[in-house]
Order: sequence, then structure tokens, then C-alpha cells
Amino acid sequence: MRMSRATVLSLGLVIAAFAMAFFLYGRLPESIPTHWNAEGVVDGHTPKPWGPFVLPLVMTAASVVLVAVPRISPWGFRVARFQGVFEGIQLAVIAFLFLLHVLVLLTGIGVPVPMTRVVPVAVGLLFMIIGNYMGKFTKNFFCGIRTPWTLASDEVWLRTHRLGGRLFVLSGGIVVVAGLLGGGPVPVLAAVAVATVTPVVYSYVLYRRLEGDHRGPTDGAGSHRSA
Repeated sequence: MRMSRATVLSLGLVIAAFAMAFFLYGRLPESIPTHWNAEGVVDGHTPKPWGPFVLPLVMTAASVVLVAVPRISPWGFRVARFQGVFEGIQLAVIAFLFLLHVLVLLTGIGVPVPMTRVVPVAVGLLFMIIGNYMGKFTKNFFCGIRTPWTLASDEVWLRTHRLGGRLFVLSGGIVVVAGLLGGGPVPVLAAVAVATVTPVVYSYVLYRRLEGDHRGPTDGAGSHRSA
């Protein structure tokens, strides 16, 4: 089966991640820093031999899932209808995980990495990429704003994802700026919350409004008025 360019590039990043872990294994401490608190201080470690390979393994699992999704989508909800967009997101997600892996390894060998700045910038860029693509999602069960109301209506799906795309790009930009300026976690969490919660609420409100428009006006008894 022919692999897409995004799949080939993702596979290359996975191989590179494992190769870097093997190459630096001897220089890494017995416990690898794998978690940082809001102040950028390491507060979690994973011991060898798993520590250097946690993120490469996560990248492998994510790649398998992302390659499988288009093949297991049910009829009427095919990811293949926006295959090019999906592949762009696939590559962005794997590249994001690869960047995290590089940052972990650099920290492990003693290179000072400003995690509170670099990670928010990376998260913000990922949000902006996803937001740029979101308006092109067609109805599916795997990616996008999947609420009961978007899945029930093509119009609600389309309009919700157009709004969600704009909010993701906007919030991603805010997160990038907050990261560059060292604004801390509050603006990051606030921007992410707005981008994720607002489209869900909007999908419900829009669905109920459209549902009311389709039912038409009713009389006092609740029955439909005749023309």
C-alpha cells in the first residue's frame, strides 16, 4: 500500500527520535526529566531504560492511530474526504511530539532549556495549524468538534468549525505571545479554554435555533399554525 508523504515524513521523525535516544543514551542520567511545573521546574522523572524512549513510543502509537483512522472511518463519515487536511494535521502532531522529545533529551544532557517559553510557543503554533485546517473538516467521528449537535446537522458542523477554526488560530496566537513574553500559564489556559468551550456551547445554541426555525411558529396550544 502506497504511503502518503505525511506518513513517510512522520515515520522519518519517529526513526529520528529513536536514533537520538540511542545516540544520547550513555550521556543521559539514570532518571530522565519528563515533567515540568508551571514555573519550569522539573517535578517528574522517568528512569532508564524507558525514560529516553517514552516520547518515541508515544510518537509511534500516535502515528499508527493517525494512519489507521482514515481506513476505519465508517461510510458517510470518511476522513478521506479531507485527506490532505488530515495528513497536514498528522504531520503537525508528530512534529510537535518530536520537538518535545528533543527538549527532553537536551534537558537530560544538561542543556538549559526555557520550557515555560518554548512549550507554549509550540502549543500555540499547533493550535494555529489545526485552526487553519478546521474549517475544511467534513463530518467524522475522529477529529474536530464532535458534539451531538454538530454530528446531527451538516450546517451546525460547518458553522461550528468555521468559528472553532478562527478561535483556535486566535488562541494559538495568544499562547505564542504569552510564551515569548513569559506570561505564565494563566493566559495559556484561558485562551485554550475559550477556544475549546465556546464552539461546544455555540453548536448547541445554533442547533436549537435552527431546530426552532425548521419547526416554524406555533400557536398558544403548541401546534403548528397552518398557512
